[in-house]
Amino acid sequence: MKFAIAKPTLENMLSALQPFLEKKDATLPTSHILFELKEGVLTLRATDNEIGLSVQTTEHEPQKEGSFTAGGKKILDVVRALNDDQILLEGEGESLQIKQNRSKYKLPAFDPNYFPTTNPLFEKLTNQGEVTIDGAKLIAALRKIAPAIATNNPKFELNGSLIDVRSSMINVVSTDTKRLAIYKIEQESDKNYSIIIPKKAISEIIKIFSSDLELYYDETNLVIKNKDYLFFTKVINGKFPDYERIVPRELKQSMLLETNKFSDSIKQISALSAEIKITFETGLISFETIQSAEKTEEAKTAFEAEITLESPLTIAVNSKFILDFLTQTQSEQFAIGINEPTTPFILRSESFSTIVMPIVL
Repeated sequence: MKFAIAKPTLENMLSALQPFLEKKDATLPTSHILFELKEGVLTLRATDNEIGLSVQTTEHEPQKEGSFTAGGKKILDVVRALNDDQILLEGEGESLQIKQNRSKYKLPAFDPNYFPTTNPLFEKLTNQGEVTIDGAKLIAALRKIAPAIATNNPKFELNGSLIDVRSSMINVVSTDTKRLAIYKIEQESDKNYSIIIPKKAISEIIKIFSSDLELYYDETNLVIKNKDYLFFTKVINGKFPDYERIVPRELKQSMLLETNKFSDSIKQISALSAEIKITFETGLISFETIQSAEKTEEAKTAFEAEITLESPLTIAVNSKFILDFLTQTQSEQFAIGINEPTTPFILRSESFSTIVMPIVL
């Protein structure tokens, strides 16, 4: 196998594949990147058997078809050290030669037959269901709900996001048990089904894809592809909590508030403590740190707001949960709905909402 390629093109492809490599044992085939040149298309692949990515390009000069694998991190280190010029790569037998002008490198190459080939990343997308969904809306949804995904929760199904497809709606959901984030995509579907995507996979999907994409799935795998990328992940097999049961059906108080003023006030108080109290009263919203016998620090602020209440209402909350929501909304205003200080309250902005468990004082 032999081809020439511009350094920036190759470096970008290799960089995109790094999160998909086995990191602990450099001797395993899953720590390698597979190079394949066939019919004028150069394809690079990486997988740790749980998640994988395939990147392809025609922006190169093919000289000899074939395939080989090489250590994924090592070859990126070499390419990064070279100048922004053409690079010649030649894989022959058990060695890979990398040349640029007078610079030459020799790395071990490995038999591509040992590279994992059983994953749908490397197979035709047959016998799998296709998810019909607006790609831009899906990426926007995953970006908004990602902060609420649990990390290392014993209930493994919480360590991912649920895509819940209904007849007229797709709900993208995540929860860490302290809050529940939901993004609703209005779309017709001829069947109902759900998929739980792992947190690591979601992080990479958000980086790689923007709008145009195709999704395919079965009981254990999800594949997302577009013109340049083919992404694969194993899905989480489990039963996601009944999230609709947590959403408040009725609200005693519902207020429309200014996003920037609310966010700035919370940031001022959370500079001292993440746990804060917010008091709503007619014409005014006050913020302060939660005091205890051990704490001598104190912060307070407030701003005027066009709200009307029969009596003041105070909630205590982890400020991060509200800031995560406000950071993900592009609206100048958002709605907050509250029943009691000790029951979950809801934050809403267009199709995005977050239900937050308050701190019980």
